[in-house]
Amino acid sequence: MTPERTRLAASLRELRARTGLSLAALATKTAFSKSSWERYLNGKSLPPRQAVKELCRLAGEPDGRCLALWEIAESEWSGRGKEPAAAPPAATPSPTAATTTTAGPATGTGPGTTTGASAAAAPAPASRLAGHRSVVAVAVLASVCAMAVGVMAVAVALLRPYADGASRASEQAPRYPGPSPSDPRCRGAACEGRDPMGMRCAVSPVTLATRHTAGGAWLEVRYSKECRTSWARMWGTRVGDRLEVTAAGRVRGAEIRTAADADAFVYTPMTVTAPGTTIRTCFRPAGADGLECFTSVTR
Repeated sequence: MTPERTRLAASLRELRARTGLSLAALATKTAFSKSSWERYLNGKSLPPRQAVKELCRLAGEPDGRCLALWEIAESEWSGRGKEPAAAPPAATPSPTAATTTTAGPATGTGPGTTTGASAAAAPAPASRLAGHRSVVAVAVLASVCAMAVGVMAVAVALLRPYADGASRASEQAPRYPGPSPSDPRCRGAACEGRDPMGMRCAVSPVTLATRHTAGGAWLEVRYSKECRTSWARMWGTRVGDRLEVTAAGRVRGAEIRTAADADAFVYTPMTVTAPGTTIRTCFRPAGADGLECFTSVTR
């Protein structure tokens, strides 16, 4: 297995472990069978692009990184990533022998007649060959010298220091790199009550706690150091299930309203939390009066 497929398979296994779903459960929540997922996760075959996207969706992971890995693996798999073989050098055509005829007897046997075969076989005068070689050598030498002078001129122009000592190359280099596409869109108070996925705070969060409820649902409390916020998510749920997080007196909740919600991750809005904040998470299953609650602390 190539390094590209190895990295992709490892990333997919990590996502599958994060979902907490078995291969059979993956098959029920996606368009791919249990045996297909077994091959994809073990690197035995390259998964379709849609399978990668669906697994990212179930894991609550932005699909950009995994799709980039898939593109590299697919390119290697299909052979598009290999360099084309160099074409064989074209054969140099041999010059066609010319026939030179001078005035002479009609029979062609006189001393003034040279046939094509004898003309081709006769060597050129040594003085003419030497003169031709001298002209070629001078032309090549002139070209090399001109190229060397041009390269030196460019190098001097690029490296010539300005008055402040900075070089032209360093002057042209960007001083401030632009924001990364994965950078959060909010921080601190600006994230209060916002969606963690839409604000890109869920790109690399810390998992504070994971719980499996009595009814079979899964709960997870997450914290983003970059956004300085916390939230919770649930999956494996039923319509009517509700999840709430409470931190510093603020309550944020989410409810499973449709069958589509029950087949995916559902997140609470974010709430601002500093390191050391205690978060109380409560789950109320549909049609039941009791609550399942637990606490976690940001770190």
